[in-house]
Amino acid sequence: MAKAVRFNETGGPEVLRYEDVEVGEPGPGQVRLRHVAVGLNYADTYFRNGTYPIPMPNGMGVEASGVVQAVGEGVTNVQVGDRVTYTGFLNTLGAYSTERLISAAPLIKLPETISFETAAAMTMRGLTSSYLMRRIYDFKVGDSILLHAAAGGVGLIVSQWAKLLGLTVIGTVSTDVKGEIARAHGCDHVINYSHEDVAQRVRELTDGVGVNVVFDSVGKNTFMGSLDSLKRRGLMVCVGTASGPIPAFDPVLLAMKGSLFLTRPALADYIAAPAEKAALAGELFDHVGSGRIKIEINQHYALQDAVQAHRDLESRKTTGSSIFVI
Repeated sequence: MAKAVRFNETGGPEVLRYEDVEVGEPGPGQVRLRHVAVGLNYADTYFRNGTYPIPMPNGMGVEASGVVQAVGEGVTNVQVGDRVTYTGFLNTLGAYSTERLISAAPLIKLPETISFETAAAMTMRGLTSSYLMRRIYDFKVGDSILLHAAAGGVGLIVSQWAKLLGLTVIGTVSTDVKGEIARAHGCDHVINYSHEDVAQRVRELTDGVGVNVVFDSVGKNTFMGSLDSLKRRGLMVCVGTASGPIPAFDPVLLAMKGSLFLTRPALADYIAAPAEKAALAGELFDHVGSGRIKIEINQHYALQDAVQAHRDLESRKTTGSSIFVI
């Protein structure tokens, strides 16, 4: 029988339950998918703790890779035996499972150059990195970025991609060990925010000018420092709230700090159009398949260890990407 991690109420990692589930046959527009690897993302904790409200009970996880076992009526984009990966939001909840039914629409065919494990570790992080590098800002050689959580899954991909574009990368980390990891993946400068003032250090590194763009996945604790790290008319990209939601503020603050721009993008809006999703995925797969961008899978878990995986993630014990191996 298939297994899945589900939860009946919001709360800490302890609300997650490893259960037997019936899968059944795919309906119109669906496929039955056997998972090989499942991604662990910080966004999963937002569903679990109620930051992203969803009906209860529900499944956990939005990203996985595997093999198509059966297809329902009207499915034309994949067929039985295809190697696929997927990521999404509400439309893909339930990825923490050995087998499942899922709409065929989010599925992306995997080239042979990409393993199941790599796909599960990078589909969400990689597509996020892809739109951050290719859609958010018209980067030019010599531009600079401040990258929070530089040793995390997205951080390691973004820093490598940024170097391919000729950018100067300043990364922030919480420990010296993570700093070494960030440097090894393309960060030109590393700031340990545990004992350094980020904005002050950025000004020192940029001769007082600031950076073109800040990618901030931390939120509440770093928001003001991120704004203070930008050059005039720089762009603040809020890509996560690991430390909590950003407090409300008067937009005039952006004018006072240099006529700054601010955006809070969501991956779903950059992969909603099939052609754009294919283009972003294609460029990502090309970089990874050729070895120009390396995906670091530094934590492997069994699906039944989802509680511990969430604890590790929230306590900042992880680096790079984490996956469940089925």
